[in-house]
Amino acid sequence: MPRPHFALLLALAVSIGISAFSDRIDAYMLDVAMGVGINIILAVSLNLVNGHTGQFSLGHAGFMAVGAYLSSAVTVFLGPRMLGEAGGGPWGQGGLFASALLIGGLCAAFAGLLIGLPSLRLKGDYLALVTLGFGEIIRVVFQNVEILGGALGFIGMPAYTTFAWTYGCVALTVFTVGCLVNSTYGRGFLATHDDEIAAEAVGLDTTRYKIVAFVIGAFFAGIAGGLFAHFKLTIDPRGFDFARSIEIVVMVILGGMGNTLGVILAAVLLTLLPEVLRPIAEYRMIIYSLLLIVLMLVRPQGLFRFTGAKGKP
Repeated sequence: MPRPHFALLLALAVSIGISAFSDRIDAYMLDVAMGVGINIILAVSLNLVNGHTGQFSLGHAGFMAVGAYLSSAVTVFLGPRMLGEAGGGPWGQGGLFASALLIGGLCAAFAGLLIGLPSLRLKGDYLALVTLGFGEIIRVVFQNVEILGGALGFIGMPAYTTFAWTYGCVALTVFTVGCLVNSTYGRGFLATHDDEIAAEAVGLDTTRYKIVAFVIGAFFAGIAGGLFAHFKLTIDPRGFDFARSIEIVVMVILGGMGNTLGVILAAVLLTLLPEVLRPIAEYRMIIYSLLLIVLMLVRPQGLFRFTGAKGKP
């Protein structure tokens, strides 16, 4: 069995094993652990776009919102009909949740395709502005859809998200992105990142690679949104605003653009940091901003990305 597949199966087995004892874990620690897992999914998926492909997206929270709201709509409005009066049992609920996550992820991927087709011919600041605008449009749309709670937020989702679901999705995200980037096809992402003009000169369709990266990243962001909604049991449009997108971008930059392991470590660090700084939570965004400025000045390659003997990453 190839090493990545073995690692995936091992991660899934460990997630299921720990989940069996999750009722013995302190509720606060479990909440933090679930937040870490969801942020890892968001950061690794955005790293495919910003790190491996060399784009700059500021709308990842918008894709997360699409997955959160639409997966919640499936479990709240269609769940009772699909499960029946008996509740469907664990297998029925698991199938419903898997379907809801998949629908939320696919809808987020479709949203990524819609925004990617016209905008990914842009570069740099222009792309960042377009994705930022998309994220704000999504937030305002959900804020005005009354059937999904409107400005008051959407409530009533069943508590389907468990440790096994969260870290199983983490393992699948890391496995998929890692195998994709390290495959023969995935070298096109790296070529697009390194030199887009040279990549086009040798016949690569760089726009297609950017769209594929955008769609896959949006899909996993939608999965993370579905997990988030069915763990918190309430979602609010303000939870998917510009600040949320910036948090995810900071994780990618802090970990080192294109460095999957570094991005995972950064996601863990920046999820735990607000808990450590809870007594001064009102200064959290200031600390994030200062951290980003210092990072760009001192370690532009990322805090967890180290250079080799010749000074190359």
